Amino acid sequence: MATLITMPGVAAGNDAAQILSWLKKEGEAVNLNDELLEVETDKAVVEVASEASGTLARILVPAGQSAEVGAPIAVILAAGEGDAELQAALADIPQAAAAAPAVVEPTATTTTSATPAAAPVAPVSNVAAAAHTGRIFASPLARRLALEAGLNLATINGSGPHGRIIKNDVLKAQAQPTSAVASPVPAAPTAASNAAYTAQPHSAMRRTIARRLTESKSTVPHFYLQAECRVDALLALRAQINQTASQKVSVNDLIVKAVAVTLQAMPEMNVSWTDEALLQYHDVDISVAVSTDSGLITPVVRNANNLSLSALSQNVRQLAERARDGKLQPHEYQGGSFTISNLGMYGVQNFAAIINPPQAAILAVGAAERRVIAEGDDMVIAQMLSMTLSVDHRAIDGALAARWLARFKETLEAPLSILI
Repeated sequence: MATLITMPGVAAGNDAAQILSWLKKEGEAVNLNDELLEVETDKAVVEVASEASGTLARILVPAGQSAEVGAPIAVILAAGEGDAELQAALADIPQAAAAAPAVVEPTATTTTSATPAAAPVAPVSNVAAAAHTGRIFASPLARRLALEAGLNLATINGSGPHGRIIKNDVLKAQAQPTSAVASPVPAAPTAASNAAYTAQPHSAMRRTIARRLTESKSTVPHFYLQAECRVDALLALRAQINQTASQKVSVNDLIVKAVAVTLQAMPEMNVSWTDEALLQYHDVDISVAVSTDSGLITPVVRNANNLSLSALSQNVRQLAERARDGKLQPHEYQGGSFTISNLGMYGVQNFAAIINPPQAAILAVGAAERRVIAEGDDMVIAQMLSMTLSVDHRAIDGALAARWLARFKETLEAPLSILI
């Protein structure tokens, strides 16, 4: 029988995703578990396998368009099936979904055009529903778009199941004349009318970064501890390792390993806060911040404390390459118990990073610089590295964080312990 393919929930918390490309064409044979399409989430590009064997008879959501999780995106016909089975499968799709399964994200260079559709289902009035129940049914994505556009959800008719407002309903409401009842929600700020600018639509990743960091900074009570570390011995050890190693290790690799070793020695820092309990993690999984064209992402080095330095270095390098190519799988960037953000390679001396929720701490690392310091009664030139530890005060007290930072500094200044 015909199989209706729906948009999968490829990442936790995703309400919708964009189809980057179809790996099969209409009319092409498909086997079970063949790679069928590529979906772009807020973090990466994920390949989605086919759920059935047969022929890809109809693509309902073209590449470049987005659809909510669970929305129909394609139909696969089994061997021997034809147009009658296809039409029967399409008839089973809710008319609103069949008519408009997806909407191109509005950009400065994109327009939407009407397509022939079946007769629409009579819309359900949310004004009446709100008056009767006091509740308006809308998807999270539709609520966010309405908020950004300054639209009152009570004035929008929903075309989803049971009158639920979906993304397409909000976009249609935006395109209507402004005679509709205005929402009391303040409109989003716009550029000055006399200022020249180019509008660059936000990527899904950039929107997620903005949401998560705003949530972190506004709800997590941050405090900050700063320290300077003499890293002459660390740099000498790195140079010695790289003389014989088949794969060069970086200063960041040594820092990741040192953090893992210190967390293993002080597991009370390897925690996160929940309203019900303090979670102390058994494994030391280090998130390493990687800059990509779409934004910042933090792939996770699992069990970093148990990896050799060479294995850790290879792991970090491969994860960073996959992140920049947009090829990370969800399990490669979800989780993690502690984050490291290193801007030293850009010459930044020091900075304070925002905690990556639900983690309880992040270490911001600056550049190693030659500075004049006091050594006993003498003045010497040494390689010094500045670092700032941002901490969630709900989960970790100041004294504990200070002891951890002091121990981490000792580890970097006597780096042979990293290799033991």
